[in-house]
Amino acid sequence: MAILPVVTYDDPVLRKPADTVQQDHPGLEEFIDDLFDTMYEANGVGLAAPQVGVSLKLFVVDADAITEDEEEESLGPGVFINPEIEVLEGEKWDAEEGCLSIPDVREKVSRPDTIRIRYQDRDFQDREEVHSGWYARVLQHEYDHLRGVLFIDYLGAFRKRLIRKKLEEIRAGRVEAAYTLAPKGTGTDEEA
Repeated sequence: MAILPVVTYDDPVLRKPADTVQQDHPGLEEFIDDLFDTMYEANGVGLAAPQVGVSLKLFVVDADAITEDEEEESLGPGVFINPEIEVLEGEKWDAEEGCLSIPDVREKVSRPDTIRIRYQDRDFQDREEVHSGWYARVLQHEYDHLRGVLFIDYLGAFRKRLIRKKLEEIRAGRVEAAYTLAPKGTGTDEEA
């Protein structure tokens, strides 16, 4: 198992739709373990394959730290392969989000409260679940990575202007994080 470097928001792999994961994908089990190790090392609650430079429809989550604080059900670690999300119901609500690929930037994002997610688990068994609250928010955030969407895309023009300088610093490689960032221009955009 390894800690993988996280690519930053300006890497092209984060802006393209990810590729479907095949069950016989070489090295998939080890890659999933590496995603978990990387997420935990960075104190994250979710990590998508594109965030480590790999264009695959795959993300891992462990949102217990958030859901326990909000008195929501703890679901433990989860692996989501080839997910599809459908918005179900509920009001949109604003909450502050951050992203390992955009260090030191946190902004309020409005997201639907309740979603249905269809995916394959680590054993490639088909699953369908309904989630609400913080867990649904984490799933939507990670799912966006598989579609080439970042949370800053939901911000209005004024908020984007306010964070422009921070984004320029990240683009220039002048940002530090408590986890390993990929050197500029190293997103592989390859399969694991």
